[in-house]
Amino acid sequence: MTANEQMRPRAFRLDEATIELQADAFEARAMAPEEVAIEAAQKQGVMARKGFSWGLLFWSSLGALLGLSFVVWLIGVIEAFFARSAALGWIGLALMICVCAALAVFVWREIAGLMRQREIAAMHMAFARARADDDGAAARALTNDLSKLYAARPNAANARAALSELSREIIDGRDLIDIAERQFMAPLDERAMREIAGAARRVSTITAMSPRAVLDIIFVGAQAVRLIRRMAEIYGGRPGMIGMLRLARSVGGHLVLTGGMAAGETLAQQLLGDGLMAKVSTKVAEGMANGALTTRIGLSAMAVCRPMPFVIRKTPGVRDVAPFLFGGK
Repeated sequence: MTANEQMRPRAFRLDEATIELQADAFEARAMAPEEVAIEAAQKQGVMARKGFSWGLLFWSSLGALLGLSFVVWLIGVIEAFFARSAALGWIGLALMICVCAALAVFVWREIAGLMRQREIAAMHMAFARARADDDGAAARALTNDLSKLYAARPNAANARAALSELSREIIDGRDLIDIAERQFMAPLDERAMREIAGAARRVSTITAMSPRAVLDIIFVGAQAVRLIRRMAEIYGGRPGMIGMLRLARSVGGHLVLTGGMAAGETLAQQLLGDGLMAKVSTKVAEGMANGALTTRIGLSAMAVCRPMPFVIRKTPGVRDVAPFLFGGK
């Protein structure tokens, strides 16, 4: 082969599927494993979109049928009231209007809470991608959305002002996102960690003194639900009943993906390795393990509810939030 033949330009056919696979591989390399787990957990819970299924058709049809039956029964009751007395009928009609108005508000709050939680989850994913791509335009748009999310919070006024001023000077997308995390997330993270530590302390104390295992399960479950709701509220979410179910599913998915369901046994083994388990009774050891598991649930809820990924701030661990479980203060 001559030198001219080696230098001669050649054309190559690029397969579109190959390009897409390479792009996906690059994106997977750019995203941290923790962010991949959070995104997968959100798609299982808060961001889940269900298509047609016979189960969905059955339950929706059954719900509509029961609702229609209730309306027919309610109309019959109002008619019976009018048949007995006009005044009684008007009172019944007014009460029915109040019930319908309260139901409409309840449904609206459920929808609004679910949409707000979906917005926060989508914002988290968008922040992770914008930082991985160093996308300045996306970073500015997302930081503006973050400022709007906390627009009603007076304690975030300084953070909004500082970010608005710095966004005119900073071009690099990563730097802008890092500043937004430092300004907005730092105080919220501290509140979240205090909530998790308080729940872990309550669980470890109560379950250590509880005489029945079933009471332990009920108390730990109630604290976990309360903790998930508090994490959502701290970071801007307002989950209703349906929103809480989806959020709990996201937290459960995150626990499974990160190996957190075995957190109780793992942490108990760590405590045993530290020589603490040998010095306490079995009941106290169970309380410490339940407290550690509650902490892990809170940390997963914190990761799922946070509108930004952990970058500048270190992702907290169980020892960071609840050192008292390991003999610290």
